[in-house]
Amino acid sequence: MTLTLEAVAELEARSVSAWFGDRKVLDQVSLMVPAGTVTALIGPSGCGKSTFLRILNRMHELVPGATLAGSVMLGGSDIYDPTWKLTEARRAIGMVFQKPNPFPAMSIYDNVVAGLKLTGTKVRRADRDGLVESSLVKAGLWKEVRDRLRQPGGALSGGQQQRLCIARALAVQPRVLLMDEPCSALDPTSTRRIEQTIAELAAEVTIVIVTHNMQQAARVSQQCAFFLAEEGAPGAIVEAGPTQLIFSTPEDPRTLDYVNGRFG
Repeated sequence: MTLTLEAVAELEARSVSAWFGDRKVLDQVSLMVPAGTVTALIGPSGCGKSTFLRILNRMHELVPGATLAGSVMLGGSDIYDPTWKLTEARRAIGMVFQKPNPFPAMSIYDNVVAGLKLTGTKVRRADRDGLVESSLVKAGLWKEVRDRLRQPGGALSGGQQQRLCIARALAVQPRVLLMDEPCSALDPTSTRRIEQTIAELAAEVTIVIVTHNMQQAARVSQQCAFFLAEEGAPGAIVEAGPTQLIFSTPEDPRTLDYVNGRFG
C-alpha cells in the first residue's frame, strides 16, 4: 500500500481489546485522537495505558502470546489491515519510550538518521544534513549539539538523550508521535524542556502521551483519557474529553478522585 503521510494525522481506536495469553488486559477501548493535538492517557499503574499505546503502532503483536481485537484507524485506513506493512505503520506512527534509548556508540548525527533505515525511508545523501538539522531543531536540541554532531549520542545528558530520541522519531516525518512517560526518568529542568518541545511539535504532529504526572497532563494536553482497571478486571476508558473538563468537572466521580490524588 502507498501512503501519503502528509495527509494523515487523525488517529482513532475502535473497540480495541487486548490479551496476554489468556489474560485480558484491555476491554473495548475506543478513542478519537484529533489531528494536531496532544492527548494524555492517565490512570493508575496496571490499567493498560502503555499496552494501548503500543497497540497504536503495532508493537503489541511482537509480544509472544499477545493478541488483540478491534481496529486502529489512520486516515480512514486500519493499520492492522494486511495491506499495511509493519514498516509503514512504524513510519506513520512513531514512538518515544520511557527510558532514553539512543544508540550509545553511534554519533548524534547517525542516531538521528538511524530511523530512516529501520523504516525503509529513502532520503538522498545530499538532503540528510538538512533533515538532521531540522529534526534536532524540532526536538529542541540543535543549539546544544550542532558543533558536536559526530560525537557519541551516549555522551549526552539524560534529557538531551531523550530529545535525541525525539529527533530520531521525527526524522521519518511521522504524522503521530507516541510518548510513553517520556519524562519519568528526567530531572525537573529536562522535564520542562521536553514539555516545551511537545507544545512546539503539536502544531505539526499528533501526540499521544502516557503520564502519571497529573500536573504534566494538565500542562501539555488538550484532551485526556482516563483509564482504570478495577478489581482484576481488564483496563478500560472511564471517560475522555477536553483536559480542562476532565480536571475540573468530570462526569464520573472516579475520575475526580484520581485527578485529585485520592487514589492511584
